[in-house]
Amino acid sequence: MTAQNRNKIWIWITSIVGGLILILAFGAMFLSARWKPILTEKIKESVYTSSKHLYKIDFKSINLNVITGSLALRDVTLTADTAVFDSLKTQKLAPAYIFELKLKKLQITGVGILTAYFKKQANVNAIILDKPSINMILNKVEKQPDTVKSEKTLYEQISKTFNSLHIKTVKIVDADFDYINKTGLKKTKNSIKHLNISINDFLLDSLSANDSSRFYYTKDISFELAGYKSITKDKMYSMKVDTITGSVASKKITVKGLKLTPLYPELTFARKYNIQKDRYDLAFDKVEFNGVDFMGLNSDQKLRAKSLKIGPAKVEVFMSRESPPPPGFDKGQNYPHMALKRLNFPVDIDTVKLTNIDLKYSEYNPASKKTGSVDFKSLTGNILNFTNDTLQLKRNNHAVADLNSLLMGTGKLNVKIDFNLTDKNGAFSYSGNLGNFDMKALNSLSKNLGLIEIESGNIQKVAFKANGNLRTATGSMSMLYTNLKVKLLSDNIDGQGTKEKGFLSFLANAVLVKDENPKKGESPRTATMTNTRINSASFFNLMWKTVFIGIKDIVGVGIVPEKNPVKQQKVIAKKIREQKRADRKEARKEKRDKN
Repeated sequence: MTAQNRNKIWIWITSIVGGLILILAFGAMFLSARWKPILTEKIKESVYTSSKHLYKIDFKSINLNVITGSLALRDVTLTADTAVFDSLKTQKLAPAYIFELKLKKLQITGVGILTAYFKKQANVNAIILDKPSINMILNKVEKQPDTVKSEKTLYEQISKTFNSLHIKTVKIVDADFDYINKTGLKKTKNSIKHLNISINDFLLDSLSANDSSRFYYTKDISFELAGYKSITKDKMYSMKVDTITGSVASKKITVKGLKLTPLYPELTFARKYNIQKDRYDLAFDKVEFNGVDFMGLNSDQKLRAKSLKIGPAKVEVFMSRESPPPPGFDKGQNYPHMALKRLNFPVDIDTVKLTNIDLKYSEYNPASKKTGSVDFKSLTGNILNFTNDTLQLKRNNHAVADLNSLLMGTGKLNVKIDFNLTDKNGAFSYSGNLGNFDMKALNSLSKNLGLIEIESGNIQKVAFKANGNLRTATGSMSMLYTNLKVKLLSDNIDGQGTKEKGFLSFLANAVLVKDENPKKGESPRTATMTNTRINSASFFNLMWKTVFIGIKDIVGVGIVPEKNPVKQQKVIAKKIREQKRADRKEARKEKRDKN
């Protein structure tokens, strides 16, 4: 074959291929132009009909490529017809949730047109919703389950057109999501921005509804929320979350970088209110739910999980005694197990695992004009049977916490708390022990709140146990210690700051305070503890003050229950003023006698 003949063959082949491409291109353009109005009408009709005339879809333009099997809708809106909804509501047939949707672009790719036409199998590579705005509205509706006809399954609704529908992936990218609740007296709205959702391997056929490996026909639904920021409604805190991720397949929800930060310093924050108000400063590196029952969460609004892991984290709570407690408010309502009972949705978590949490409680004393703090470093432990679910409570109505921490960062402390989850009076019991501990580490608390400075004191062991409820706690304790010496301090009334009351400190160490336990040749002293909680005192306040009463009894400074901390400090201040007046009077008398 000559070179000239070979060139002619290549020219023929190129011409034929080029001609076929042109034919396909013109054919695709013709079909696209012909099918665009048909598709537009079919899409709108399908949404309108399948939703029983409740929803209408509209879009600015539609682009179709029959060769690649791609479809794009631009400026899409999905709206609900309020008149139809009101009619369905009157008939008690209305759905509880209404959806509103706006998005710039809806992209569908990889549609198998020939397979869909000849085999009635709809296969799609991907559906992508780019930057949608989604409103999910919960309405208060009534149902008539006895008269409502059983609706066709999702497969039955498509079976006349397709034998199966398979979508490899659905992606919602950078969505703004608003959840609007209209069931209460006032409409509430919660907003989420920058939400990404991925749906993997959606299959709808005659068998997929009963496939236990699928969640609502899918192999997995995952989501990610990044960079959430907001200011609380009272304008007192900022809230920030780095990421929230979750996956149905892994049964996991993970929150990273959760922070609740006060917008004002401690005393400035407290003085914004006319009553006592706790100030929280929270920073959680990681919060993770494992073994989440997503099916129950969706259908029953019930949070069921195998475990909840919290930590590392820092938790700081501050409260000022300058202002009076809230009138008529009882902090007993906020006992951990009482607050759990008040949650308006069921929670059932097998184990709450706390890891490396630094907990700090601070309180401002108006008498000393200083803040005292107690620190629990590296708090770690488990809480078992964390639940308010009625069925689970019938099987086990106790939650048990077993916690370890370092008191003031040095003393190894173990505390076990048994919560009765069904008792109306908030019954609970607790026990604990503390190892070797230098008592001077407590000065940041004792000096500023108790007006007592610990000069020296070494604890070898503390053990305690008590039973409590909403009002009282009683129990017993033992404490072995050596070399205890204290200073009694005045308040800040004279403007010179807290200072030592020398003679009274001498009397305290010489007469009142027992410097060791046990004394040589004696058995160790023990104490019984009884404490009554005031309304403004918290659950943990009742716990530690009950133990403190036992400590005071053992060291010999008496057991006078503190019925009102602010009143008690005022009484102390009054006694100091009286003593100062008496001292000045005595000094003047001595001066006159000398003259």
